[in-house]
Amino acid sequence: MTKSKRNLIERLNSGPVICAEGFLFEIERRGYMRSGEFVPMVSLEHPEALENLHRDFQHSGSDIVQAFTYNGHREKMKVIGKEELLEPLNRAALKIAKKVADNPIGKEPNLMAGNISNSNIWNDKDKTKNKEVEKMFSEMVGWAVDEGADMLIGETFYYAEEAYTALKVMKKTGLPCVITIAPMAQNIMRDGVSIVDTCKELEQRGGDVVGMNCFRGPATMMPYIKEIRKALKCHVAALPINLRTTEEHPTFFNLPDNNGCTCHSPYKTAFPTALDPMQCNRYEIGKFAKEAFELGINYLGVCCLANPMLIRQVAEAVGLTVPSSKYREDMTNHMLFGTGKNIPNHQKDYQDKA
Repeated sequence: MTKSKRNLIERLNSGPVICAEGFLFEIERRGYMRSGEFVPMVSLEHPEALENLHRDFQHSGSDIVQAFTYNGHREKMKVIGKEELLEPLNRAALKIAKKVADNPIGKEPNLMAGNISNSNIWNDKDKTKNKEVEKMFSEMVGWAVDEGADMLIGETFYYAEEAYTALKVMKKTGLPCVITIAPMAQNIMRDGVSIVDTCKELEQRGGDVVGMNCFRGPATMMPYIKEIRKALKCHVAALPINLRTTEEHPTFFNLPDNNGCTCHSPYKTAFPTALDPMQCNRYEIGKFAKEAFELGINYLGVCCLANPMLIRQVAEAVGLTVPSSKYREDMTNHMLFGTGKNIPNHQKDYQDKA
């Protein structure tokens, strides 16, 4: 008899669970998505590219294969005039994720996660569209259940009420639910609820895992993660972006390039096409993951500007060895900075002059 797959909560109760997000920027960097528009047509147009990215994340330690349906909702498809492709896009993304999850590199099958996210039309000042948002969530969650999702992720909500609505829809399925918020630079949800109070309410409404993702790098997410961990009893999620956000610029939307840029982005801000110089190094991401884990946070990952190397760094920072650990850096045999006995002394002696 085949042993049943452990669910999300069982895994979290026994140790860290790694979730790779950040598909939007990585797929765009690989040349399969239009930046700014950010619609995940890749599942229909280049399914092999999406499958390869899932496998790269899996190889680097992601326990969850999150279907790439971020921005794959009815409103966004309507904006680009391709609403008729909504269901095919969602089902294709879910099938690809399921295929990868059911064929793990390690000993245990991965979990396939259905995904819903910020609609961009939710408006606490004009609620006429908000029922439409709930319907959008319902149809996407329905397709995820049809395609065999093991869990559901609702993410990147900057309105508290939209997050509550997403959770309500997800909870109807009986699947484990992860719900993460992404407050903008005013450090409060856009409908006026505090970050911690929003998370407390999400826990009360049945969120199995509650926390933060996206918009904020390690420096401006960690202070709130500490408060959330103290305030909540449920599992907490922490998935920052890979950028050095600051107290003055807490999110990546208005993050300036102060790194000697000689050719600035033609747009108002460095977001989204010229953020590269502000990226964290792998050790900063590992430090964040280790600190969060030591606080008692077991659901960890990286959101926008993630790449497989950073997912490996998160996994290793919390004590895991993953398939790609075989290829982690080893400077002992570097031609200049190596310490091995076969490195010529005239090279070692030249390190500070190189």
